[in-house]
Amino acid sequence: MKRERNGGVWDFEHSMAPASGGQDLILGLDGGTTSTVCISMPIFPFTDGVLHPDPPVLARAIAGCSNHNSVGETAARETLEHVMADALSQSGSTRSSVRAVCLAVSGVNHPTDQERILNWLRAIFPNEVKCFVHNDAVAAMASGTMGKLHGCVLIAGTGTITYGYTEDGREARAAGAGPVLGDWGSGYGIAAMALTAVIRAYDGRGPQTLLTSSILQALQLSSPDELIGWTYADPSWARIAALVPIVVSCAESGDEVANGILHDAVQELAESVRAVVSRLGLCGEDGKDRCPLVMVGGVLEANKKWDIGKRVISLVSKEFPGMRPIRPKVEPAVGAALLAWNFLKEES
Repeated sequence: MKRERNGGVWDFEHSMAPASGGQDLILGLDGGTTSTVCISMPIFPFTDGVLHPDPPVLARAIAGCSNHNSVGETAARETLEHVMADALSQSGSTRSSVRAVCLAVSGVNHPTDQERILNWLRAIFPNEVKCFVHNDAVAAMASGTMGKLHGCVLIAGTGTITYGYTEDGREARAAGAGPVLGDWGSGYGIAAMALTAVIRAYDGRGPQTLLTSSILQALQLSSPDELIGWTYADPSWARIAALVPIVVSCAESGDEVANGILHDAVQELAESVRAVVSRLGLCGEDGKDRCPLVMVGGVLEANKKWDIGKRVISLVSKEFPGMRPIRPKVEPAVGAALLAWNFLKEES
């Protein structure tokens, strides 16, 4: 077995008998800015070439952020290793039972990122284990298409990114560059705009807004001045993005500033989808070719009056009537496992 390190994370294997004729497993991992989920799934036979619509999950483990751009590479790797070990421990299995691992992690934006994580992953698992590393958008896509990479996926959670894939292997992306470079439309982007609006209203540069009292009350602060200290005491992306429900609530109450922020978010998200679909020609020249649009992330979940996802679809469909929105029935970590299953099937 490979290395033993990281605070004895694999110590549980010492009490287990080596796998012999046991169940072969796939590990699928979805790593984001807010949380990281790893599932273990049994390998299905490749004979019929069809996946079960509701594949069984043997174990599910969850941990914190694994985006190296947010928490640093060392902390991200520790999170990834712990959550994989936890999923295997819950399954009553060891690394000897694993046939494939698919990590889909936010922050994997360049082939050098991919290769670096692959080398690290191969040092953990036995040589015969197939290892795959992708951006988390890939798992999100696969969760809606049951492991097939074709169409477009829009993720809008703490961060946002749009990816597109053609059947002949071409791909394109838009947004996903992080908050410094304009992650507008994301949970962080919406909340950051709301905080900015509160400060602008306080110092006279902007209109008064219900966001002021609502955010101060939620954070138990007495003055907008205190928002500066609160924000920079811990400017983690997920902590800021957690304010999005307040923005939605204020918009539903009729606050013009909050409504404007959400309208801008819808425009940004729709524009990122339009950019990817146009570059890849996913809906054909007239925009009517059928193409799945997988929609993932808390920002896109339906609200009472303000349904950001529905409004994005409405805008995109005007230009691309062939787009078919999909709300995945399985989580992205399962999508990552299904990707690995398809990779193994192609190699069999």
